[in-house]
Amino acid sequence: MSVNANKVAMYIHPTAVISPGAYIGKNVEIGPYSVIGENVEIGEGTIIGPNVVISGWTSIGKECHIFQGASVGEMPQDLKFKGEKSYTIIGDRTTIREGVTVHRATGEGEETKIGNDCLLMALTHVAHNCVIGNHVIMSNLASLAGHAIVEDRAVIGGMAGVHQFVKIGRNSMVGGMSKLVQDVVPYTIVDGHPAKVVGLNSVGISRAGIPLESRRNIKKAYKILYRSGLTLTEAISVIEQEVDSCEEVEHFLRFLRNAERGICRERRDVD
Repeated sequence: MSVNANKVAMYIHPTAVISPGAYIGKNVEIGPYSVIGENVEIGEGTIIGPNVVISGWTSIGKECHIFQGASVGEMPQDLKFKGEKSYTIIGDRTTIREGVTVHRATGEGEETKIGNDCLLMALTHVAHNCVIGNHVIMSNLASLAGHAIVEDRAVIGGMAGVHQFVKIGRNSMVGGMSKLVQDVVPYTIVDGHPAKVVGLNSVGISRAGIPLESRRNIKKAYKILYRSGLTLTEAISVIEQEVDSCEEVEHFLRFLRNAERGICRERRDVD
């Protein structure tokens, strides 16, 4: 067992295996039988539970908590992967619960990235080249396929499955056991198999502290997109002309312009 000489760990269990090149921050705890690889960096105050494996070129931020049985930074489940140097980056204060798997990227120098203050509940999976923003919650058994993008403050329900390259917009909510094959528009709630929009995530955007006037603008943009009968291109044009500009609406429009897989459409039985 070896720890970078420039740092002092508060507690490393004697059965843990720490590679000589690992960089361990101050006040880090590492539980029994955990394995920390050669190119791993663990930030100050992070807690690593028992039987955790952290491998590859992986950086863990400050004050994270990784629970037993998690695997972070292992080689991707991707036939295109040929052993190239790629990365896994975890932000600060993120919690990774029991049995979670986070795989490093495919492609030389590419990254799998998870932001700050996220919660990945038990047995969730984050595949190669995924990018997850800040304050994201993934409930038990939710899975992201390769190259998926999840923006800030999105909530993904238990056992939801996200197709590769799908984007999930900020402040959105995905119902449990949903199947996502198209992009989830910011501020919406989707549910079903395949997932359809069932309304605005009004509670979520209110809790996020978005100003009342901006929430009204979001609602107006939503109605134009989903209730006007316009095509996506036409709806974007009308929103640009008829909805007052604010940061939230501008993000809404950017997302729509870049929805390469198409967007989840509204469920027909929605009032």
